[in-house]
Amino acid sequence: MIEVLKYEKGKVQYMTKIQRRLRQALTAVIDEFILCMEPVSSRMLNEKYLTDVSSATLRLDLMKLEERGFISQPHTSAGRVPTIKGYREYINLIAPQIESTTFERMDLLRELLVRYYKDTPRALHVILQLLARETEQLCFVAEPEVSSGYLANLEVFPIGNGKFIFVMSLDSGLDKTMVMRFDHEITDAQLRRLVRYLNDELVGLRVYDIANKVLVEMREEMHKDNFLVNMFLKELHKAFIQISDFYINFDGSISFLEQPEFDDKRNILSFMNLVQRQDLLLKMMRDCDTGESVTVLIGENMGQPQWQDFCLIYGRYEVFGIPGYLGVVAPLRTNYRKLIPLIREMCFTITDTTKRGMMIPR
Repeated sequence: MIEVLKYEKGKVQYMTKIQRRLRQALTAVIDEFILCMEPVSSRMLNEKYLTDVSSATLRLDLMKLEERGFISQPHTSAGRVPTIKGYREYINLIAPQIESTTFERMDLLRELLVRYYKDTPRALHVILQLLARETEQLCFVAEPEVSSGYLANLEVFPIGNGKFIFVMSLDSGLDKTMVMRFDHEITDAQLRRLVRYLNDELVGLRVYDIANKVLVEMREEMHKDNFLVNMFLKELHKAFIQISDFYINFDGSISFLEQPEFDDKRNILSFMNLVQRQDLLLKMMRDCDTGESVTVLIGENMGQPQWQDFCLIYGRYEVFGIPGYLGVVAPLRTNYRKLIPLIREMCFTITDTTKRGMMIPR
C-alpha cells in the first residue's frame, strides 16, 4: 500500500505503509523519552501511542529503527533511547506540526517593542525574560550587530573621572550607547570641535569600515603628530570595536537546573563551559545560519565533544534591519515541539514590528 504524506513545506513525499509506521514509532519513542527520560519499552508504546499495531510488529519496527541508527538499547532487557541521528530525523518529522503552531501572546511582544522603541536593549531584555519564563530553559539574546549599519550621528558627553558617554546613532534609527575612558585633559570646547569634526568625516560611512579601517587611517596618517587627537581616536576606535559586535545576554530561572541532566556534576560543568564561551556560540550561530527561520544545532554541530549532550535552538531577528539572534541552550532531551515554533514566532514578531525606520503597532 502506498500513501501520500505532505511532511515538508512545499514538498510531497510518497511512502509505504511500513515507512509511515516506522516514522510514527520513532516519533513516539522520542516524545515519550523527552517526557520521562527513561528508556522506552515496546509495551509502553503499544499501550500509549501505537494501539492499532500488534506488539510483534512494533518490536520488529523498533529493531529496524535501531539498525538504522535512530535509536539504541542501553541494555539487552532495557527499552530504547534516541540517538543524535534519531533526534535529527525527529525534528524533520515533526516539521508539519511546527509549521502550523502559533502563539497568541505575540501581541504582548509587539506592545513591548512599541513602548520601548527608543530603548531596544531594554525591549529585548524584557522579551528575553518572557522567553525564559515560557520555556524554563536558559535563554539568550545576541543583541543586534551594528557593524553593517551606517552612522547617522556621533555624540560624546563627559561624565567625570575621565569617563565619557559615547552614543552612536545609525541611519536605521537604532542607537547604541557605552562608556568610554579617556585619561587625558580635554576641555569642553576641544571636545565639541572634535566631535563636530568626527561627524563631518564619519557620518554616512558603514560602522564596520569606520571601526576596521577609517579610524586607524585617521590616527596613522592624519593625526599621528597631534597627541590629544591621536589618543582620543585610539579610545574611540576601541569603543567602535566593542560596540560593533554581538553581545550575548542570558536569562533563566534556577528551575532549568532541576532537569535530570543536571544531576550529573560533569554535565553542569560542561554546560557552564558552553555558556561562558560566547565567542564559540557566536561562531556556531554565524557558521550554521542557513537563512531558515529557526536553526537547531545538536551533536557534532555543537563544536566540542563535551557539549553534545546539549542543543542550541535559535532564530535570527532584525531590529531596524540590523540582525541579532534569540534562542535557548537546553539539554538534548527538550521540548522541540514548543521551543522551535515559539522562537520562530518571537523572531518574526521582533523583525516585523521594527521595520526599517518605523514601528508598526497592531
